[in-house]
Amino acid sequence: MRAFAYAVPMMKLQEHVPLAPHTTFGIGGPARYFVEAVQEDDVRDALLWAREHRVPVYVIGGGSNLLVPDEGLEALVLKIATTKWHTSGETVFAEAGCVLDTLIRNAAQLKLGGMEKMAGIPGSLGGAIRGNAGAFGTEIKDLVTSVRVMNMHTLTISEMPASECAFAYRMSIFKGRPEIIILSAQLRLRQGDPKASLVAIDETIAERERRHIQNVRAAGSYFMNPVAKDDVRHLFEAEKGVSSREGRVPAGWLIEKSGAKGLRVGDAQSSDQHADYIVNVGNATAADVRALAAQIKELVANRFAVQLKEEAVIL
Repeated sequence: MRAFAYAVPMMKLQEHVPLAPHTTFGIGGPARYFVEAVQEDDVRDALLWAREHRVPVYVIGGGSNLLVPDEGLEALVLKIATTKWHTSGETVFAEAGCVLDTLIRNAAQLKLGGMEKMAGIPGSLGGAIRGNAGAFGTEIKDLVTSVRVMNMHTLTISEMPASECAFAYRMSIFKGRPEIIILSAQLRLRQGDPKASLVAIDETIAERERRHIQNVRAAGSYFMNPVAKDDVRHLFEAEKGVSSREGRVPAGWLIEKSGAKGLRVGDAQSSDQHADYIVNVGNATAADVRALAAQIKELVANRFAVQLKEEAVIL
């Protein structure tokens, strides 16, 4: 069905919009209604419209950690695409739709460092906060001082200090309470040398390319690294010569050891380079991805008695 749009005060409401192009997976059917919020008022207007028309709402960001169902969503999909940001001293004030990698580079050029190890993580700032994104020992919780949010039900706006965000490994309060929409955040960085920061960013990208696959149709790491029993953890540590963090073992290692690396269902495949990446190698469907994920979870559970949990958001 052809997409079309019509004007709603302060925002542009579209109908029958394909969602696959709005995800890094490149998978998913259309949204019955779609709003790309380029300013904060668009968020409020979209929610008011949805309330008036009794339409459910799904909020998305950069779509880098998202699997949309093949049949699409009979709902209003609200994409947060607000991208304004500025600095004051060592504090960065950034809207949730800012592309994380771009924000890291722009801050570095303004002599603000501390985010270099997160370079190359796809998606938006809001998505990074929601999932407490991190890499190479740095997590977004280490930088966030407060988050400005809107309650979907009451439309009230408030400022949440980082201490109230319940940050944990790939987790925050926002995952458990989807009615809280992230609008913007304050990040405390540190003074740095732009040249040194940009070199560190490039080195981080190179290391990511060595360890992970880049520029593929995937949702990044599909499963979270689980806490494992002592025998499994000791096996990993002995083989890799490193200590596990917080008792967690890499999901990719568990998948590979379980014989699921390279496993394929339809056009969804566990990557030969990084087993925790489920890649759309052709015209994969969401059903392909879910079926492959179920097989991987079963193999890992049978081999290690470990239950993998999705890091990707399954709508």
